[in-house]
Amino acid sequence: MKGNSQLFALGFRPFYLLAAIFALASVLFWLLSFTGVFHVAGYLQSIFWHSHEMVFGFAIAVMSGFLFTAVRNWTGLPTPTGFALAAFAALWIAGRVLIITGPPPLAALVDAVFVPALAVAVAVPIIKSRNQRNYKIVALLLLIGITNVIYHLATLSFVPARLANTSLIAALDLITIVFAIVAGRVIPAFTKNAIPGSEPRHAGWLEVLSFGSLVMIIVLRVSADWVSIPAIITTTTILVAAVSHTYRLALWQPQLTADNPLLWMMPAAYSWLPIAFFLRALAENSLVSEGVWIHALTMGAISGLMLAMMMRSALGHTGRPLVASGLDMSAFLMVQLAAIIRVTAGLFAAGLYQALVIFSGVMWVLAFCAFLLRYLPMLIQPRIDGRPG
Repeated sequence: MKGNSQLFALGFRPFYLLAAIFALASVLFWLLSFTGVFHVAGYLQSIFWHSHEMVFGFAIAVMSGFLFTAVRNWTGLPTPTGFALAAFAALWIAGRVLIITGPPPLAALVDAVFVPALAVAVAVPIIKSRNQRNYKIVALLLLIGITNVIYHLATLSFVPARLANTSLIAALDLITIVFAIVAGRVIPAFTKNAIPGSEPRHAGWLEVLSFGSLVMIIVLRVSADWVSIPAIITTTTILVAAVSHTYRLALWQPQLTADNPLLWMMPAAYSWLPIAFFLRALAENSLVSEGVWIHALTMGAISGLMLAMMMRSALGHTGRPLVASGLDMSAFLMVQLAAIIRVTAGLFAAGLYQALVIFSGVMWVLAFCAFLLRYLPMLIQPRIDGRPG
């Protein structure tokens, strides 16, 4: 593929670009709404628009780019490229536009179709190749798609309104499982390959405990809408997740990555996961607000790892050396600073809350400006080594 069609040569290209542009524009848009300059007045409004779109807009775009690219490597079979990939990108864009403009039923329908379509697109090569290790990825995508359907049904008053928040939190928890799966594959592997003498490892019992606690968190959160669950049970489960994922990260020897930014960015992002769970345990007992742990998870952990993976995979799949530039470092550190400031705003700074939220948002916007400055040319131009992709 040559010229403009290079953008649709492989899944990471359009979706990393769309994710970065949307991350920048949507948070800038949200800041203008937050400060009262104007308000989102479409199908989803204000905080409902912001929360839904950062999960089902930004995060899903990054996952799409990663999976369309990674599944090809995992299976040796093709994933959508060219016109088919462009159609997926157009569907994602249509969802973002209709969420703002409406009409609500059409917005809900178009947006709800995307994740199941993504699941089918990656399921075909996974099932054809009998790549059983990744069947769970397909299952998780389908479950995420179901949460989005329930969210829209709740906002359209077809099911109880409380299910909107439940489905959004469930989607975040399902994305966290995908996050933990991918991190558990790439962080130890990259460390072992790049650092002589390193021996990152997994413990079978710890993997069961780590992922079992994540599954139980979802079960308990969803069940809480229908039955009364003692806080001690939920709190204990969340704390088990916090401790087990701390130990899991320690087994990967993250301290050995200190001299390689493209390596240490990933465990640095993963370290937010147990922090988010600890804060969630406090929120479960009304000691902090729900927004504190949500932003620790979404900004610090999930977005941090996504940004690091976007950088590394974009460099690798465009034939460039796996070396972080100054812009890479700036982008990652600004996202981390944005997370720290946003969590601090919710924890300690009632009087400075608005100013700190704005500062956090500005750091986020600047981070993705830096990413685009560095990676936009790579994403729209051919590989420098002449290979396809």
